[in-house]
Amino acid sequence: MSTHLYHGHRLSREHLLDIAGHGFESIELFATRTHFDYHNPSAVADLQQWLADAGLELHGVHAPITDSFVGGRWGPALTVASTGPESRAKAVAESEQALYIARRIPLKVLVVHLGLPRTQSASPDDNSRDAARRSIDELQRLAPPLGVRVAVEVIPNELSRAGSLVHFIEEDLESDDVGVCLDFGHAHMDGDLLDAIETVSGHVITTHVHDNHGRVDDHLVPFEGSIDWAAAMTAVQKIGYDQTLVFEIAAHGPPKGTLAKAQKARQRLERLLAD
Repeated sequence: MSTHLYHGHRLSREHLLDIAGHGFESIELFATRTHFDYHNPSAVADLQQWLADAGLELHGVHAPITDSFVGGRWGPALTVASTGPESRAKAVAESEQALYIARRIPLKVLVVHLGLPRTQSASPDDNSRDAARRSIDELQRLAPPLGVRVAVEVIPNELSRAGSLVHFIEEDLESDDVGVCLDFGHAHMDGDLLDAIETVSGHVITTHVHDNHGRVDDHLVPFEGSIDWAAAMTAVQKIGYDQTLVFEIAAHGPPKGTLAKAQKARQRLERLLAD
């Protein structure tokens, strides 16, 4: 379960206990400083203790995409694909700081957005392939010594469509160890989800599982949107992916109610995979 569920709140021990209480075994930390201050060593130490108390593992960290999220309002965006030297450097520095959580708490992946989604009216200066390449190369030099793999996420922009990410990984980067975060909801918004799954098949190292109706990035619980989850799970099995499925859902109503629905959706997905 991604802590995106609590993005508008300061992350707490009780949140992790609720996640564990609904049957989830690990979390992905959504790194926004108003949600979790990853700059603060004491906060990281607290997180380590909360994870132990809840019996959860830290699967990964979502690199920062904004300065803040307060009262349902997003602060200034962070993009590692910016052509502006200062803005790119700031985005990379924030991603590095979030990555350094791995110095204290083991984690597997750092999920990174390349650029801004189309819904944020991104200019070409926000979504530069060359700037993204330099940023990912910089992060990739830091991640492996910490036992972490970098995963670039499928998001709705031209830089981060499934085929574009595969080309980026295979042709543009210094390292061949960067993977893809297959975001089911984003791929669904961008067209053919099943085609996207096949396209990224050789590179998927983590996922984001959520639903929508193909137009708005609602981050709904699976089965509440228009994704054909039976077909999606079949496609996932066909490409041989048998690792973590990370629910990245939003709280439409009280988070505990959303967690209860997520627990039932997980059980349905597990039955589909078993069948």
